[in-house]
Order: sequence, then C-alpha cells, then structure tokens
Amino acid sequence: MSSFYVDIGDSVSFSKTVGESDVYLFAGITGDLAPNHVDEEYMKRSSYGTRIAHGALLIGYMSTASSMAIADSRSSDAETPVSLGYDRIRFLAPVFLGDTITVHYEIVAIDEQRRRSVSDIRVTNQTGNLVAVAQHILKWVANR
Repeated sequence: MSSFYVDIGDSVSFSKTVGESDVYLFAGITGDLAPNHVDEEYMKRSSYGTRIAHGALLIGYMSTASSMAIADSRSSDAETPVSLGYDRIRFLAPVFLGDTITVHYEIVAIDEQRRRSVSDIRVTNQTGNLVAVAQHILKWVANR
C-alpha cells in the first residue's frame, strides 16, 4: 500500500443500459442533435441500421467511474482530486440504444511528486465487445 490516496491496481466498474432518454437528454443538454443519434430513419440507411449513442456520452459514463474511484480512495483534508482530462480516447464500436455498457476503470500509474494518478478505462457492451478505451488523469490539488 502506498502513502498516496489510491494504489496501482485499484479498480471500479460501472454498468448502465443506454436508453433513448439518455441519448435525447444528452442531445438536448449539449445541442448535439446529429441524426446519427436522434434520427432512426436516417440511420437505417447506414451499415449500423439504427441510432448510436454519442461518444461524449460514453465519456460521461467514464467520469462516473472516476467519481466512484475517488469515493473509494483514502480521503484527506489536505487535497481534493480533480480530473486533468482523458487521453487516447477511441471509440472502437458503436453503442446502440438499449445496449448495456460496463466501464472498467483501473489505476495503472501514480506520480506522488506531481500528485497524479493515471487510469486505464475499458468500456464493453453486454456481449463483452470492447467499444471504447481511454486513459484518465487525476490530480490531487491542495485545499486551502
């Protein structure tokens, strides 16, 4: 166990069925009303044959897993963890409305001097197919 707030190998998972309401609410909040997400007839012409979820919505689910990892960390009154961002994001397969995705979030590196942790993220669908990957960087900032 390190003296940091998380350890390499710490992990959490988060599962969610991506519903029509998730996609429409996300589209309304962000203004991304692209037909890929909201127009069934338009997407019937594509090789997917149906609407797909926003990639940015998947990043939101990744953020949920990050928040879960923080909740499981050893807390401190001295520092607060914040997201520095997501690197190497790739959407490897479509996520369809009605798919159940699972976000796997695992701490893979810690830099105590820079007050950071790096996590690998893998998102799979209900059949176990990998649909997205990313790396996430958390930084612990000093409290006042």
